[in-house]
Amino acid sequence: MKQEDIVKRLSVVPIFKELSPEELDPIIRISQARFYKSKMYVFMQDDPLDRVFFIHTGKIKIYKTDLSGKEQILSVLEPGEMFPHAGFFRQGSFPAHAEVMEDAHLIVIPIDKFEEILISYPELCIKLFKVLGEKIVDLQGRLEAQILHNTYEQIILLLIRLCKSNGDKINNQYRLTTQFTNRELANMIGTSRETVSRTINYLKKKEYINHDDDGYYLIDREGLQQELFY
Repeated sequence: MKQEDIVKRLSVVPIFKELSPEELDPIIRISQARFYKSKMYVFMQDDPLDRVFFIHTGKIKIYKTDLSGKEQILSVLEPGEMFPHAGFFRQGSFPAHAEVMEDAHLIVIPIDKFEEILISYPELCIKLFKVLGEKIVDLQGRLEAQILHNTYEQIILLLIRLCKSNGDKINNQYRLTTQFTNRELANMIGTSRETVSRTINYLKKKEYINHDDDGYYLIDREGLQQELFY
């Protein structure tokens, strides 16, 4: 990836897009472009946390594993997004695995050098904290879903959330931009593939969810919200 490509991608990242070329220049100087093929790992859970990544192209699956090897998918990240969201201004390790789902070009910035720039640009630091704040709100919502809702409702809440994080609105529906398997959906909320499969089939019968010709989910988000509170 050429330097002008790095400039183009970083300039549209939410925390960078309002910076002037002069303000963006020191970030460009510490950035590196790297290519990862599908199924490669960007980092592993518990590796030393020393870098932050921005997705230029491709998709990245963030997930954790427990001692038995069971997988919990935290998110699927798309172009323009940053990861990880933890690790600033402290020592630590990567909190999860980052696996490439589709061939990806990533922009890599060392965290220690990035922190120096954040200190020099307080407005950039504030933007970063806003992004982190949104992630905290999202995690709070997921925790509430596990505590306050049954499995059927959790699956509906997951589909609604995916409309926002991994979907494009087309007319009155949302088209998910990633082809999630029932196993992957189950791993996002800690349930079984069979439970997700039964729920998806039920929601299809009620015409709240369907597939397009390419196999991507089409979701009636408003219909799901009504189903949730029916």
